[in-house]
Amino acid sequence: MTDKKKGNAFTDNPLVRAIGVQKIVVVLVLILLVLFFSAASPAFRQYATILSIMDYTYYLALLGIGVTFCLITGGVDLSIGAGMVCYGLIGGYLIVQKGMPVGVGLLFTVLCGILMGIINGILVAKGEIPPFLATLCTMMIARGMGSVATKNMSVTWPAAATAQGWVRSIFKIDIGGTKIPIGFIWVLILAILMSIVLNKTKIGRYIIAIGSNKEATRLSGVNVVKYQMAAYIISGLFTGLGGIAYATTFQALAPGAGAGIELNAIGGAIIGGTSMSGGSGSIAGTILGVFIMSVLQTGLPYIGLQANNQQIIIGLVLIVAVFFDVWKNRKLA
Repeated sequence: MTDKKKGNAFTDNPLVRAIGVQKIVVVLVLILLVLFFSAASPAFRQYATILSIMDYTYYLALLGIGVTFCLITGGVDLSIGAGMVCYGLIGGYLIVQKGMPVGVGLLFTVLCGILMGIINGILVAKGEIPPFLATLCTMMIARGMGSVATKNMSVTWPAAATAQGWVRSIFKIDIGGTKIPIGFIWVLILAILMSIVLNKTKIGRYIIAIGSNKEATRLSGVNVVKYQMAAYIISGLFTGLGGIAYATTFQALAPGAGAGIELNAIGGAIIGGTSMSGGSGSIAGTILGVFIMSVLQTGLPYIGLQANNQQIIIGLVLIVAVFFDVWKNRKLA
């Protein structure tokens, strides 16, 4: 007779099993955070706060979607924060300083991300350099490239009132003086698409298998190098898309910016249930985790916490998330 681990009425509920306990907990935490900030500061309850939360969510969600694939392989991509700003700088420089069409700037922003993803993939999958070290190096390269490419100048993408200002309406439109955050629709579409890629395609299945047991996956005949590279290319693609979201949402991009953004995106993925040891994770969980990070970033200033204090709180949240991930892996072992 085999022993079977018993749950409880809550965890054994079919709906709870389908959604996942961690996702339900994250949703409850998200609701509690919103209620707390709303009670602590009447100013938080304004419509402008929703816009601010969404502004953060756009680029963090895109970065989070991409890096989730790397984390599932058991790796990581530390270049996404600096890379996002670097690619946005290059795209904006081509538009504003070189007079190229917005479409060219958008294309170059994404292509730069894909190129860096290929480089990261080669270093990690083919060169077998530890992902932390490889992407730490490319993070520093990306930070320097942004400064060199723009001659150490800040870059502002076309304003909404200019001829090429339509690019600002990708994530936010103005209707009768009211700004509508339509970017959430694009993020939702991309999240659904990449969730299908992760769970329903060969690429996704092999990426999960690599994270679960890389050597066993190789011995089963899977081209591990190919699919491990695919994870980093996907991360690079979404970093480029994140660069577009960042550049078109905020006023200006400054060379050398982006430090720490990668940790918020990675933290969002971990909070959402993606395991740091690889083999498991979900795009839906990452989106929920990113919302936690966005609400914290937006809400903490409303209760009087300055930037340094905000980092302490966010750091503590990430420690809890990592501890929960370790505890969950030990329980499943």
